[in-house]
Amino acid sequence: MSAAALAPARSFSGRLSNLLERVDYRLIESEEDRETIFRLRYNAYLREGAIAPLLTKKLHDHYDDAENSWIFGLYIDERLVSSLRICVSSPVHPMTPAVEAFPDMLGPKVERGKIIVDPNRFVADYEGTRRFPELPYLTTRLSFVSSAYFDADIATASVRREHQAFYKRVFLYAPVCEPRPYPTLVKPLSLMTVVCREVRAKILHRYPCYHSTIFERRMLFEHLALPRRTATMLQAKLPAANINKTREPAASVGGR
Repeated sequence: MSAAALAPARSFSGRLSNLLERVDYRLIESEEDRETIFRLRYNAYLREGAIAPLLTKKLHDHYDDAENSWIFGLYIDERLVSSLRICVSSPVHPMTPAVEAFPDMLGPKVERGKIIVDPNRFVADYEGTRRFPELPYLTTRLSFVSSAYFDADIATASVRREHQAFYKRVFLYAPVCEPRPYPTLVKPLSLMTVVCREVRAKILHRYPCYHSTIFERRMLFEHLALPRRTATMLQAKLPAANINKTREPAASVGGR
């Protein structure tokens, strides 16, 4: 491949790295910050026609309070521009939005004790997406970092058909089923998955800014209020779960 052909990719990778220096990933814990995230979600989902209007003008579900969920806000120059929730299925806490929505696809893997990272609730501020075209790459970087921290076997993406190309291109995901109705959402979602260890080196080669240090991972997932929860999530030697026995109630509002 010629140097000219590689130049645009290098330029984009450089822009990602430069913008990453201005990014602050924050674990969302306080009620005030959670309310801000829920309003950001609502506005983003409503704008793209994914949900019907709600009187509360907030979007949340029971996974926001689950022990195997982490809600993050991405800030650029101290301004909230996007958010992503990371849910992790393990023998201790098997249920996540993707596991609940696609039990036929993920249930057998959960019951074999696989660690599954399930990024969901990816939303962005409208002005932020216009100012920073790189925002989807830097927001979903959290999913890549989390798969390294939890040494995940599988990562998932529950997305609309029109968003599949992004996940194929960036994370090498493959769709495993046709889009299907998803609770409370107007448009159906499909499940995409990838075996994390098989693609890690390829992704890091294309996007060097996806590298993360042990310190960064621990700062994100081992907050002072969460050390016991994180340790529990990593007990991979526990007996495999049976999701038919541990399934939680359906989410009040689902989503990607």
